[in-house]
Amino acid sequence: MHADIIPLIAGALVFLASVISLRLGLSVAIVEILLGVLAGNYMGIQPEPWMSYLAGFGGILLTFLAGAEVDVQLMREKFKESMLIGGASFLVPFLGAFAYTYYICGWTLNAALIAGAALSTTSLAVVYSVLVETGLTRTRLGKIIMASTFVTDMGTALALSVLFLTPSLYTAVFVVVSVVVIWLAVSFSHHVFHNPHLKNKVIEPEIKYLFLLLLVFMYFASLGGSHAVLPAFLLGLMMSGHFSESSETRVVRNRLRTVAYALITPFFFILGGMNVSVPLVLSALGLFVALFAIKQVAKFIGVYFLAKKYLPKGEMYTTLLMSTGLTFGTISSVFGYQMGYIDQTQFSVLVGVVIASAVIPTVIAQKWFMPVSDEDLLGNGHKHAH
Repeated sequence: MHADIIPLIAGALVFLASVISLRLGLSVAIVEILLGVLAGNYMGIQPEPWMSYLAGFGGILLTFLAGAEVDVQLMREKFKESMLIGGASFLVPFLGAFAYTYYICGWTLNAALIAGAALSTTSLAVVYSVLVETGLTRTRLGKIIMASTFVTDMGTALALSVLFLTPSLYTAVFVVVSVVVIWLAVSFSHHVFHNPHLKNKVIEPEIKYLFLLLLVFMYFASLGGSHAVLPAFLLGLMMSGHFSESSETRVVRNRLRTVAYALITPFFFILGGMNVSVPLVLSALGLFVALFAIKQVAKFIGVYFLAKKYLPKGEMYTTLLMSTGLTFGTISSVFGYQMGYIDQTQFSVLVGVVIASAVIPTVIAQKWFMPVSDEDLLGNGHKHAH
């Protein structure tokens, strides 16, 4: 296949995903993932290097936007709830997947630990996309789910760091650079957002400034053998106050979201689907089904009862969204495969389970468990129509 046709096909898939999403009422992220599976397995599409980099940047950008949506004040107020729900959402699936693959399937210790890490995650990207499209990012429920999701993925990232990563000088450099960039951005970004020479310009200098910060994270993360997801989320979290302090900064956030969803983030989801090898998954279908079931049951045990206590009438919706996986699950699987901890079949099954968990629980949540109102979800006893 001629290389020049790949961008054309990719553009067609991005547009087609939007049309299908609007017609079926499904999250566009889910449709993009499924079209990626179709393109990678049945259309002979192989991602170009530029697509892979753009997809990586899309994941970082989504994570930054997710952090920027978190209500820091609410996170402080609901610290106990988000820590309990997010912590259990990580720990129970991690132990369940590890125990099954190590003791039942006979995987090596490192392979089982990779499985635990990959299946413990909740996808910031998928959760954020769904909450934005349904308007729930503006509700207290949506913000608590985002805060809990962050806690879950923090657990996954810490597990990978403690269990596998060997610190080096470059890793230390990445940590120092991340801290310095976040501090500088929080302290001095108002000079960019409120500069009369930069505001409301067609060339969008504010968005390019934010892109630069994220590209700095990506470069130094690559240098240190790490990943830029966590500092990107923390940057968004720390800058969330900038985006809510005035109508001008809210406009910047909305423009950034438009740019992201129009071109950049679709490649993240489409290439995520391309990572799945359908023949390899089918060759180990029993394992695939078992691991998917373990993740979902473990997430239910870890999340449902706590959500029922703290988010009455929204417990099932919360549980299903917290059962999704994509970004950190894929990162964990890729890391294990690159390091030789898991083989190609194990890798394909894990990524397949991760992507299935991004699709199936989300569809169920949106079709049958959509919340009626934020007041209902917080148990205040008030009902309002949409």
